[in-house]
Amino acid sequence: MNLEEKLKILADSAKYDASCSSSGSTRKSKNGIGNTAYAGICHSFASDGRCISLLKILLTNCCIFDCKYCLNRKSNTIQRAIFTPEEIAKITINFYKRNYIEGLFLSSGILKNPDYTMNLLIKTIELLRHKYRFGGYIHAKAIPGASETSLKKLGSLVDRLSANIELPTESSLKLLAPNKEISKVDNIMQYIKKNHQKNFVPAGQSTQMIIGATKETDKDIIGKSESLYHHYQLKRVFYSAYIPVNQDKLLPRLKIPPLKRENRLYQADWLLRYYGFTTQDLLDDKNPNFNLLLDPKADYAVRHINEFPKEINTCSYKDLLKIPGIGIKSAKRIASSRKLFTLQFKDLKNMGVVLKRAKYFITCNHKYFINPEYFEKKFIESNLILEDKEKLTQTKKQLSFFE
Repeated sequence: MNLEEKLKILADSAKYDASCSSSGSTRKSKNGIGNTAYAGICHSFASDGRCISLLKILLTNCCIFDCKYCLNRKSNTIQRAIFTPEEIAKITINFYKRNYIEGLFLSSGILKNPDYTMNLLIKTIELLRHKYRFGGYIHAKAIPGASETSLKKLGSLVDRLSANIELPTESSLKLLAPNKEISKVDNIMQYIKKNHQKNFVPAGQSTQMIIGATKETDKDIIGKSESLYHHYQLKRVFYSAYIPVNQDKLLPRLKIPPLKRENRLYQADWLLRYYGFTTQDLLDDKNPNFNLLLDPKADYAVRHINEFPKEINTCSYKDLLKIPGIGIKSAKRIASSRKLFTLQFKDLKNMGVVLKRAKYFITCNHKYFINPEYFEKKFIESNLILEDKEKLTQTKKQLSFFE
């Protein structure tokens, strides 16, 4: 098997792993090539949000595990391949020199045992860092069950590490991935958190959950993410819509992947990390799943309509962030500008406010933008849904590395 054939197989096998993202480190190359910066790498994104600017491959798609949702499980009859560390290093450097990529995302199926696989990953990245003097962004997948010695060595070579929890609950993991233990993933996350510093995983850690393969609600999923952010200071939780690549009685039969649900979880995740929302704000036992017709922030505002409208000139910064159509930058501009003069609706547009969404939930100088008689939940909800109708008709497609 030649190198191009291996690349096609192992790049295709890696496309279901969503947990790669831009750099958050400041690695600089001295007399070498490539570098990273706080501003991150110049990424392109697929229409469903996945990063495609890194060379995203597996070291091998051979695996000793038999996870029911995974294309590369050992019981599948698929074409298998394995790179040598030198082959991956050469491919990465050649692609970088041609300006195809800005960095590397490297994962692997599990060969023999976790430590054996980790040592192959380490050897590959050592070649890039030391032999080829590559100073660019590298994100690697830590293998649950590997020793702390292997984890320490790998973490000193890469910018970011991720350990995927795969599924939101331990019971689901036991059902679909009986070889895996969530405690081993927790151990990796705890070790990275404890040792995180400039020279060890400087860009932090991330993880991934598969959405729709099991019966957890959005409340279960986003609650799990909130817990991970709190306990392990993760940079990102990635959500990957379940794609039915295998047939198994324990797997759901889906005609299309739940991409809209995935999108709603990403939007809610953003609200958790940057807007001060909690899981309890967004979902409850009566509404355990996100509204597919409205983004989570708009849905929150509609369901809590009794807390609105907010007076732009007097409400708190925290309340500004809860208004649909107002982002962090525009909220800061409002908070600083209203100290100098009384804001009117015409001023908000200049501050970056999306007025066609915000107008339903605000007053300016105690004046409504809409007729106060229409300040009613059903009217506002139906208008917001109509505005989003075009977005809902857009189809999403995973881009191929070779298209």
